[in-house]
Amino acid sequence: MKLDAFTLLMKQHLQHFAGVFLNFAAMKNSLVLYNSLSGQKEPFESIVEGRVGMYVCGPTVYSDVHLGNCRTFVSFDIIYRYLLKLGYKVRYVRNITDVGHLEGDADTGAEDKISKKARLEQLEPMEVVQQYMNGFHDMMQVFNTLPPNIEPRATGHIIEQIEMVQAILDHGYAYIQNGSVYFDTLKFVKDKEGLYGKLSGRKIDDLLSETRDDLKNQDEKRHPSDFAIWIKADPSHLMRWNSPWSVGFPGWHLECSAMSTKYLGEHFDIHGGGADLKFPHHENEIAQNYGACNCTPAKYWLHGNMLLMNGKKMSKSDGNTIMPNQLFSGDSPHISKGYSPMVVRFFMLQSHYRSTLDLTDDALQAAEKGYQRLMEANKVLQALQHPGGGQAGELDRSIRELIDAVSAEMNDDFNTPKALARLFELVSRINSLQGGQLSFADLIPATLEELKTTFRTFIYDVFGLQDELEAGSNGQGGLVDGLMELVIDMRQQARASKDWATSDKIRDALQELHIVLKDGKEGTSWSKS
Repeated sequence: MKLDAFTLLMKQHLQHFAGVFLNFAAMKNSLVLYNSLSGQKEPFESIVEGRVGMYVCGPTVYSDVHLGNCRTFVSFDIIYRYLLKLGYKVRYVRNITDVGHLEGDADTGAEDKISKKARLEQLEPMEVVQQYMNGFHDMMQVFNTLPPNIEPRATGHIIEQIEMVQAILDHGYAYIQNGSVYFDTLKFVKDKEGLYGKLSGRKIDDLLSETRDDLKNQDEKRHPSDFAIWIKADPSHLMRWNSPWSVGFPGWHLECSAMSTKYLGEHFDIHGGGADLKFPHHENEIAQNYGACNCTPAKYWLHGNMLLMNGKKMSKSDGNTIMPNQLFSGDSPHISKGYSPMVVRFFMLQSHYRSTLDLTDDALQAAEKGYQRLMEANKVLQALQHPGGGQAGELDRSIRELIDAVSAEMNDDFNTPKALARLFELVSRINSLQGGQLSFADLIPATLEELKTTFRTFIYDVFGLQDELEAGSNGQGGLVDGLMELVIDMRQQARASKDWATSDKIRDALQELHIVLKDGKEGTSWSKS
């Protein structure tokens, strides 16, 4: 007996959704990521099934967050978002360093960055912290990053840090000298052969030969490579706490070890940060955790690469730098105009998080065009209506393959540029469907719906992009869309009644606002030029 058309259509839908479910399960199991600790890609297997603990080193809040930091936090925001899409329950911890980060990233004999700023501006240290922490949060919101689940501050975890120092002392991996406590690097290297230097890839002889002759307290150390985990405060130091060893403050490296352990346990899934933190910060974190609990803190270490400008490292001294607000306003000699935060975020997506990213005016202009093309294609796609019928022809097959490829690229160590490229391959098919060059007869309705879902999910939920007008209107995107529908309707009525003066006035006014109207078979759509 032949199946009727309705039964055939239902069978297609059931087969399609069964495939979606199986693909989802496969995606979760096929995620691979590059582990800096092993120096190679590894299949991702969470320590606790279905759950992920992720710690990312946050900012030291003594100045406005710079663009390189923004790139790092956007990268880990996308990683966080994608893990959520795969169905993991993620505990994302990103700290605030508000004490102990010394000038030059040294560990003794220099002034704390926040204390120095407070002294220069005649403020309380916590006034400095609050000012720049607020600014950091504001900038993260501008870039549409999701807040972490926990954002601990170093000053709120002094007890935990003192306890960890004591544990390291108890296990024989630290010593006290004149009220400061130093990690015994030589003993760690001897007892844990092959561990120190593994993350950063530095040779142990080179690590042990490093000295810091500019440090006042260098002579307190047994060896130049030893680093402070508790520092005795001199009388002029503004932030200080009582401890069993002295009135002082914790070492910068210790903070992250203590806070990650408190909220994620002694061994958790992912530890992230910028590549510049591999040594000494992350290398010393690993040493401290072994000293305290004889275990490595994280199973996987992920590191984002640096942001360049015009092919060179950003530097204030030679003027090769730009702050985020300058990038948005265009108030910089390095760019020809301002760019919206979403264009900048889209620009960051175009390079893999482990690759360097070169910021140039030409690259930003190209990113602006690409961003607008992607958002316009999504608007067209969401408005498309399948007329019914259709079969799984060549068009259907190619769209399904590209949909799967988007996730496959993200499963390959969160490869956003390749995932974007797959979406843009789909953009051409979307535009051809709207223009009539491709036929709905070669596409079943379920595939069109999956295509719509894929675009919405990746553009908004994974890549964290927003509609430019929506992002710039304090979340009142629905209001903007409604007003534009009203304007388009007024223009159509004017044209229908041959009121060309009103029609031209509306067109000219929209052009001045850089809004372009496009008439098609599905009606009139609008986009920002």
